[in-house]
Amino acid sequence: MILLESKAVLLDKVKVNSRPIYHAVKRSFDFIAATCGLILLSPVMLWIAFLIKREDHGPVFYKQTRVGKNGKTFEMYKFRSMFINADQMLDKLKDQNDVEGPMFKMKKDPRITKVGHFIREHSLDELPQFINVIKGDMSLVGPRPPLPSEVAEYSEYDKQRLYVIPGCTGLWQATERNEVGFNEMVQLDISYIQRANFTLDLWILWKTVEIVIKPNGSY
Repeated sequence: MILLESKAVLLDKVKVNSRPIYHAVKRSFDFIAATCGLILLSPVMLWIAFLIKREDHGPVFYKQTRVGKNGKTFEMYKFRSMFINADQMLDKLKDQNDVEGPMFKMKKDPRITKVGHFIREHSLDELPQFINVIKGDMSLVGPRPPLPSEVAEYSEYDKQRLYVIPGCTGLWQATERNEVGFNEMVQLDISYIQRANFTLDLWILWKTVEIVIKPNGSY
């Protein structure tokens, strides 16, 4: 059971970023682990790329502008799990959003390909984000980077998610995932930022590996 902090709590941004040893070691671990991940998982990634290309002959990768630490934008990489014209279809689907707040999630999204369903279920579409980690745009663990359109709707409380480097996985993904709404996701991220330490990071990474093997309702 993850204890959520009260939404009234506002973080001290200076305090959050005043742990140089933790952040330096975390960055070193991220770089080494992401590099090793790319090398060790390259056969799996090549297999996924082959399946995506074979299904509809479209691009293997998909990049999207996301918002990182302190509002800085960057291009986040993923394996393409949707049809090529998925972005153009979004406006017609917004009224079917299964999540309240500035985030779009749809359980039976018609834009997702057959291969896309599998790699999303097992979070394999996220593997190219090792490149973002090596570049320093992302960490292995942290709040998921939102879209600029989502951030435009953020309250001051929600914007606290942007105090730290975003992650490939986080407390939300490793625990509740799509079982909770946007507000609860933000609270989980704030809770992580308040309690971040090496032990918690390793626990989240371990839980993420378990989810890859035994999915927890991702879509």
